[in-house]
Amino acid sequence: MSQPPRQLHLNVNILHSGFIPSAWRLPHADPLAFIDAAHYVKVARIAEAAKFDAVFLADNAAIIEQIDFRPITALEPTVLLATVAAATTHIGVIGTASTSYNEPYNIARRFATLDHVSGGRAGWNIVTTADVASARNFGLDKVPDHAARYARADEFTQVVKSLWNSWEDEALVADKVSGRFIDDSRVHPIAHRGSHFQVHGSLNLPRTPQGQPVLVQAGGSGDGQELAARHAEAVFSAAHTVEESLAYSRAINTRAAQLGRGPHAVKILPGLATIIGATEAEALRRRDELIDNIPWSYSLKRLAGILGVPVDSLDLDRPLPDKLALPGGGNGNHTFFHATLSLVKGRPHTVRDVIRALCGGGGHRVLVGTPEQIADDIKRWFKAGAADGFNLMPDALPDGLQHFVDGVVPLLQQRGLFRRDYEGKTLRSHFGLVHPGSTGGQARAA
Repeated sequence: MSQPPRQLHLNVNILHSGFIPSAWRLPHADPLAFIDAAHYVKVARIAEAAKFDAVFLADNAAIIEQIDFRPITALEPTVLLATVAAATTHIGVIGTASTSYNEPYNIARRFATLDHVSGGRAGWNIVTTADVASARNFGLDKVPDHAARYARADEFTQVVKSLWNSWEDEALVADKVSGRFIDDSRVHPIAHRGSHFQVHGSLNLPRTPQGQPVLVQAGGSGDGQELAARHAEAVFSAAHTVEESLAYSRAINTRAAQLGRGPHAVKILPGLATIIGATEAEALRRRDELIDNIPWSYSLKRLAGILGVPVDSLDLDRPLPDKLALPGGGNGNHTFFHATLSLVKGRPHTVRDVIRALCGGGGHRVLVGTPEQIADDIKRWFKAGAADGFNLMPDALPDGLQHFVDGVVPLLQQRGLFRRDYEGKTLRSHFGLVHPGSTGGQARAA
């Protein structure tokens, strides 16, 4: 029997007012959208009408943006996503939670609850946290060492998976006639004792509609790739070329196969920011309007933070400094550092050019053009195997997403790349993932 054709996956990353830092300044934009649940619900409903796989929420444990200019990621993701889930029926709800400043039991319970209340649509984006501001909010003077953060993250994720599996599928009986509610022989303490955590377990709620929420990861470092290969079912990556994304996908999936997870265990979903116009000139005008509303001082400080250099080392009309080292001696954010350098590698540029190419953003690829140009680019990456889909970041929300839905999605559907309707109701069904069987509290790779 022949395999069904690959299907493109599309998520929308709801970055409050939009990917471009000045999106909140557009005439029709609501500056208070970042703390308005109705804004997130509206974006989710637009995405669901277009049959997107999921909405995605990032998170921070501190104020790390320049709040004198831009809205921030403020609302706690799982609470907000429960609200979004209540207002939708099919679209997945993926939230970020850090392994650095949480406890496994709380995260296991929180995302299992989200999976129950959403009817099986939840996903957890596993991250470590690398900024000093967050460390100080949790009683630390400095960020824990990179390798130590990822060792903790690996054990953290193992414990969460064990807790999700601590109830067998048949444990919940609820038989009114016999009076038997739970088959407690099928509920197992995980009795975990590790380097970072001691957790007796079991979880205090039954297996979720998906068996367990979908596991997502977003790290680009070697340690991050190892974590993804061990646990992730999808990865939100940052890449600027097909070749770069192909190499990343091969590295992740080769390692996952070595760990016994099969040859294509991890779906690769690069971040993609879009600025769309009816003509290319219109799209470029929209880009320029948005960029011109960003203070250069903001963009310089943000770029300096990504690169881990002092702001005064960047001159708008000179190239980036030579021989840049990883931020924080390797303890900072590897993903956007490498993505930014990849953008300019081998090309003549100034700092001003870099900022304009990034549209004031944080390192992801930005496409500016017509719906046809955007659809052609997505098809090229997908057919080359460089992406299984994309984590979309429209320039402004909700209208940038609406432009994509109205203009790009019909073209992708006409080309047989994207669904016209949902085939199931869970996030696992959207992603084409299996329902994992219960393992009695012993975690295993999905």
